[in-house]
Amino acid sequence: MLNPEIEKRKTFAIISHPDAGKTTLTEKFLLFGGAINTAGAVKRNKANQSNTSDFMEIEKQRGISVATSVMGFEYSGKRINILDTPGHKDFAEDTYRTLSAVDSVILVVDCVKGVEEQTEKLMSVCRMRNTPVIIFVNKMDREGKEAYDLLDEIEEKLNISLCPLSWPIGQGHTFKGVYSIYNKHLNLFNSDKTKVTDSVVAANDLNDPSLLNYLKENEINTLKDDVELVDGIYGKIDKDLYTDGLVAPVFFGSAINNFGIKELLDTFIDIAPSPRHREAEERDVLVEEKNFSGFVFKIHANLDPKHRDRIAFLRICSGKFERNKFYYHTRQDKKLKFSNPMDFMANEKSIVEEAWPGDVVGLYDSGNFKIGDTLTEGEKLQFKGIPSFSPSIFKEVENMDPMRTKQLEKGIEQLTDEGVAQLFVMQPGNRKVIGAVGELQFEVINFRLEHEYGAKCRFRTLSYTRSSWVTSTDRKKLDEFVKRKQQHIGFDKEANPVYLSDSEYMINLTKQDYPDIDFHKTSEFKS
Repeated sequence: MLNPEIEKRKTFAIISHPDAGKTTLTEKFLLFGGAINTAGAVKRNKANQSNTSDFMEIEKQRGISVATSVMGFEYSGKRINILDTPGHKDFAEDTYRTLSAVDSVILVVDCVKGVEEQTEKLMSVCRMRNTPVIIFVNKMDREGKEAYDLLDEIEEKLNISLCPLSWPIGQGHTFKGVYSIYNKHLNLFNSDKTKVTDSVVAANDLNDPSLLNYLKENEINTLKDDVELVDGIYGKIDKDLYTDGLVAPVFFGSAINNFGIKELLDTFIDIAPSPRHREAEERDVLVEEKNFSGFVFKIHANLDPKHRDRIAFLRICSGKFERNKFYYHTRQDKKLKFSNPMDFMANEKSIVEEAWPGDVVGLYDSGNFKIGDTLTEGEKLQFKGIPSFSPSIFKEVENMDPMRTKQLEKGIEQLTDEGVAQLFVMQPGNRKVIGAVGELQFEVINFRLEHEYGAKCRFRTLSYTRSSWVTSTDRKKLDEFVKRKQQHIGFDKEANPVYLSDSEYMINLTKQDYPDIDFHKTSEFKS
């Protein structure tokens, strides 16, 4: 029997292609959970500032999420932890790391655009971990694809069986509300974009004559036919298949108008899995174990620009985390104590005394942590699944203000520790090269360097497009390789040599010339 504290935790990420409405859905969950009183768009005035998940200045200006936010709230006796992820493909790595820290996922699909490229990539990451997925079809208040066509497209492109648990009444200008197939309950809402309104009508029986006061007879008949057809095609939800990641429940709604959110949230807390066991390299860590363990999946500097703070986000995997208790940092082989561990409500933080598996706590970090680090009560463990990937764009950092060299160096050091991009140091001259997956990352680094560290730089594009971590069983041969190829070698944060090249052809040629050197696409290799 699981500890009731663990049983009540539901930790999940909301993922989607950019602009599908992910941040709006996150905000509406907070609204329905009573965590905020009114919801505002990403760009909004300071006077009406509420807790929302896009809190970095650049996110407000551009209306996109570029960092994963963590939010917790209580709802119907459950503790809900939401991790809102960046949708933009340039920040895919941050999203992949976040998926290692959740127990399930809500995938948002735009009913107008259908399944988009980034959605397919995110789904494949969920596949790698067999993460349970719920699909929320958003923007039903717009004229989009028909519900049945969308289901066919999702099944085909995401390669997963579906089971609709709610159904829309109309679409676009005829959209009236959502019927919960799971709870056999109908709510017709007044559209309200900023606060929760009482439903206009709530009914458990589609034959209730009072429905004719709100819906036309043909709308009621169409809904009855649809529900019967959906039941005939898809049947009842099999919870085991869902928790194994083989079947995805589907919900319809309009996050901006609060349609379909309650149906999704009420069903989610009933069927979504509580924290489960985690794979470490040494063994499987069971959630009910007495001893504490957890791993860092994200680091964020300057959550509060007034205080130059740096916070490591720790996902708890087993045992109970307690404030002011010493824990073992397995990579550094030393004990650390945390006097101000943080609980998150978007950009509001509060000190937490204890936390359980499934919870995410923020630890103030003076530079001890890197992404992937493990904390335990003494056991040597390393949780799996958070590698660095090979970047494809490389730019050298050029300082624009020599008087602020220290600020620039500190800023680059901290931002690359967060995993925004990777830092490589090249010789001669300790040249700093940033490796990233997309151009937007350089924009973010530039913006944050200037606004958070008061440092200005420009980036000079290099011709490299590939990178490989290099190792060898013969230390002498590795040293010789590094010396010979000096103009192609950058050292990562752990001082591991990385070979940079401008094509796959060059890497293959070098492999032939140096058969004793091993080339790796990710940093997760055994040295």
